Amino acid sequence: TGPMISECLGNLLRVILSAEYFEDKYLSFSVIDQSGIAWELDEAMASQCGYTVTYSNWRNIEFRASALSCHSRLEKDMFTVTIQIKASHTPDMKNTATHLKSASCRYGPWSPRELVCESNYMEVSVRREVPQTVKDFIQDEPDDWTLAFPEAKAGEASVWQIVFHQPEEKKALLVSDAWSAGYGLNTTDTRVLLRIPYTAVQIQLVEAQGITFSAVRSSTFYKQRWMILMVDTAVACPLDGVDYTNKTITWTVPKYIQPLSAGATSFKDVLVEAGVDLHKLSAKEMTSRKYVLSNDLNAITMKIPIGAEGGYYKTSVSSGQHGTKYTINLFLEHQWEDNKWGLTKHTIIKEIETPFEQVELAIINNSNLSVRLMNVTVGMFLPDVELVNLTIDGATVAVPEAVQHGYLTYEIRYANGSKAYVIKVPFDAPSIKKEYMRADMRAHTLNVTLAFIIHPTSETFTVPVITVSTVKDAVLPSARGFCDGRNLRLIITRGNVDQNWLPFISDWHLTPEAAQKYNYSLRDNGTHLAISVPFLSSHVNYEDFHTSGIKASLHLTLKDGITLANRRDFSISCRFSPSELIQCLPNGTVVITTVKLVGIADLDTSLLVLRDRQCKPSLVTEKTATFKFNVNTCGTSRKFNSTTMIYENDVLYFRPGNDTPVYQLKFVCSYAIKQTVDIRYESKKNPPPSIKPGFGSLALSLKLFKEKSYSDPYQESEYPVVKYLRESLYFEVELLQPEDARLELNLDDCWATNSRSQDSLPQWPVLINGCENSEDSYRTVFHEVNYSIRVKFPQHLKRFEVRMFTFVQGTTLLQE
Repeated sequence: TGPMISECLGNLLRVILSAEYFEDKYLSFSVIDQSGIAWELDEAMASQCGYTVTYSNWRNIEFRASALSCHSRLEKDMFTVTIQIKASHTPDMKNTATHLKSASCRYGPWSPRELVCESNYMEVSVRREVPQTVKDFIQDEPDDWTLAFPEAKAGEASVWQIVFHQPEEKKALLVSDAWSAGYGLNTTDTRVLLRIPYTAVQIQLVEAQGITFSAVRSSTFYKQRWMILMVDTAVACPLDGVDYTNKTITWTVPKYIQPLSAGATSFKDVLVEAGVDLHKLSAKEMTSRKYVLSNDLNAITMKIPIGAEGGYYKTSVSSGQHGTKYTINLFLEHQWEDNKWGLTKHTIIKEIETPFEQVELAIINNSNLSVRLMNVTVGMFLPDVELVNLTIDGATVAVPEAVQHGYLTYEIRYANGSKAYVIKVPFDAPSIKKEYMRADMRAHTLNVTLAFIIHPTSETFTVPVITVSTVKDAVLPSARGFCDGRNLRLIITRGNVDQNWLPFISDWHLTPEAAQKYNYSLRDNGTHLAISVPFLSSHVNYEDFHTSGIKASLHLTLKDGITLANRRDFSISCRFSPSELIQCLPNGTVVITTVKLVGIADLDTSLLVLRDRQCKPSLVTEKTATFKFNVNTCGTSRKFNSTTMIYENDVLYFRPGNDTPVYQLKFVCSYAIKQTVDIRYESKKNPPPSIKPGFGSLALSLKLFKEKSYSDPYQESEYPVVKYLRESLYFEVELLQPEDARLELNLDDCWATNSRSQDSLPQWPVLINGCENSEDSYRTVFHEVNYSIRVKFPQHLKRFEVRMFTFVQGTTLLQE
């Protein structure tokens, strides 16, 4: 055992490097010659010197050496190869560990001609016999030898030459030139060897029975005194001949192809054997594996079921998709006799790889709801696959770092060598998306991308894993509602599903900005959402009206923040005192507000009237209309009894063309005729009242309105406002802060300038000491401010009207 295992397989030595020792390391191979010198191998030198490095069965590395390889020691029928392997964890090969392996193999007897087709080179070795004179040579094609001989004869003494026979020319190379061109040459006491990489220039592609061979026809000459030794060193190896049909690999090798049979006229098969991984298989072993080996007159055919014993599957990637290829290392040994060479032994090593076949991966959700743990198994994978990283919420993390994000991953290995990966992550991990489904159900979604690497090719592929587990853990928001004197209130306790739900009243999104605009209250601290809406507002529904009170309701819907689908409905209904709608003032003024009931959908509040239809509302909203009038007007009736004077009127709504009202609201104001009030009086000398100056922060606003009703101010986008001379300008000054009912706003001085600067000249006063300017041709007019939905504190507002004018000097109009 150990890190390296050697094995003798005919004229080849095989050394297997265990993946357990050498995987994930950078390797360097060298061959030690008889002098102890290490010759480092690269791809070119390996194919020139008879060495092959490949992978076998996933991660094991296989090193093969020819019996006649460079730097091997050949004594009689024994060849010895010594290799040195350096292994390092870094590509600069620092801190290397060195491993030596020397192995000897017995091989014999040698055939007169032996051909080897390796994966990276072709090799031919022929028996070296007693030199013959040129006239006694056997000629297969007279032109070949006739043309080759003069080139060899002209060479220097004791120098090997190779003459390549190509259709267009015969080319001779000295040994030094042939070696520089990548050819491998060697001689022993009994053999002459030529080794040719598949990339050599002199290679010809020859077709036989529809199958392409890589072939080289050459003659090797040795010149000694008056004798010349000439050896035919032709070699040919099949490049294709593999077919895949009906889940079966069919490998066909034609026999006696022309480059190898030149000069011969009779042939006889001596032996045909085949096997896997350089191990010959008996007929019984082939039958048990369902292999079929047939030897016909012109070809040898081998059939292997895809997936059969002896081969193995390896992972592959095509267009980013995961799949597999079946690989099997076949070899064929064909021995035949002919009347030129006698016995020829032809060994062909063929690594066959089937086309890519996509393999679907199973993603199994084994989540444990009781411990709130997502558990997903992804597989099956072959042993050559390794999980390297995970992409979580767009961030890619290595497997060891994934645990910091709550992801535990590990590998499960099965008896047949396959494996799967398990991912475990708590339901409450931040990367697990939670989505409300229905009732008390939530969907927990794991969305992670797994990245894998394939050894030893370093190909990569990804597997998106999306699994959903439905759990009964939804906590829906709940609410409680109540009313105070003038407001409807809802307090919603948040659950665990409504983080992205939005509050709506009908189709109106209740944002903090929208709430402020309508003087609503909206507060959200993350756990509770508190909403307060005034009784008289456009988003309150009025359901019925009785002497016992007005039933008002507020309906709130929580909608999904993405789809806007309705998720949860809440409502609060309360009865409010009718006194909230009417004010009977001591001076005989009545202020009555009527509301639009939900049962009269087509009611237009602007068309509501009193008994005298000329009396129309002074303030209108979508759902309310406010009338202000004196008890002696608008068709108001009056009744007396011994103690009380009673005034009655009706708010009416008529549809066009119909004198019968569809809406009627009767209201009454009662005044005591005679009333005695006992007042306790105590004389006390109080100091005279005084006003002391004070300091504080006041917030004021100055607005210009379009009409005398002061309901529609000019917006910022409408400035500058164009007016004609003597047109009315309606100004309103309001104290915004503080909201203290004890304060009253009084205007002292107000003036106009010819520019935006309040200090520029000329100036014209429109108010002096709180009074109109007596020198004005059209004096400033003050307008009364009364309580309304918009006006909570009338004493905080002052309204006045100024006629449009311009500045003149003499008779000249002043303009900037």
